[in-house]
Amino acid sequence: KKGLRISLAAAAFCALALVCLAIHGMNERRVGQLTCAGVKVEFTDDFNFVTAKDVEGYLDKGYGAYIGQRLDSVDLQKVEGILDNKSAILKAEAYTTPDGYLNVRIRQREPVVRFQKDNNGYYADERGFLFPLQRNYTSMVPVIDGAVPLNIVRGYKGEPKTEPERKWLAGVIAMVNYMQNSGIWAENICQITVRENGDLVMIPREGKERFIFGLPEDFGRKFDLISRYYTSILPHKGAGSYSTVNVKYNGQIVCRK
Repeated sequence: KKGLRISLAAAAFCALALVCLAIHGMNERRVGQLTCAGVKVEFTDDFNFVTAKDVEGYLDKGYGAYIGQRLDSVDLQKVEGILDNKSAILKAEAYTTPDGYLNVRIRQREPVVRFQKDNNGYYADERGFLFPLQRNYTSMVPVIDGAVPLNIVRGYKGEPKTEPERKWLAGVIAMVNYMQNSGIWAENICQITVRENGDLVMIPREGKERFIFGLPEDFGRKFDLISRYYTSILPHKGAGSYSTVNVKYNGQIVCRK
């Protein structure tokens, strides 16, 4: 009897497996007979650099005809490659569903800083990837202008080409992250300008002082010096006493009228 129960259980398992295989085969045949009815676009973030209409346009131009084609003939890898090549898209995932649609899930790049050099503007993300400003959306991130030491042509996307440029950009990104995480400086510094000699200049929302920051390095110490200026010097000297406050030297606050 025990052997009979085992045999019956094995037979039931085999029958269930055959049913599952049959259903799977039917589904595969059904998908193979489907034609692509269109594309559905999903975004995994709240940025609006790219719209669903943009995605459709990219595919129409880069892929060609896919609507009306057999669903299983759509080259998903090619779809992803076309979209991944767009500067504001970090990653695209393409897949099809039994309702006959090509589905695309889009993750956009998240800028941390914006640069404005002459008439050329561009963003940098956390990884140091540079990409152009987008017509659909402007991200509210810190803006650095002036003599930005990045040799970037209009429309460029990618990392800076030279090691000194990559090092400078990495320092700026680390500095901006420090400002954002401080809970103080991102709100109180309204503009950052690069002088011809490479010095960063911090411009506060209030007051006429311009804080000469130097290179984007050792910024924790430099922001501490700015704090000391506000807590120890400004109360005694009064607002408007100095036009520049230099904090780029170690252990020194150099104020000039």
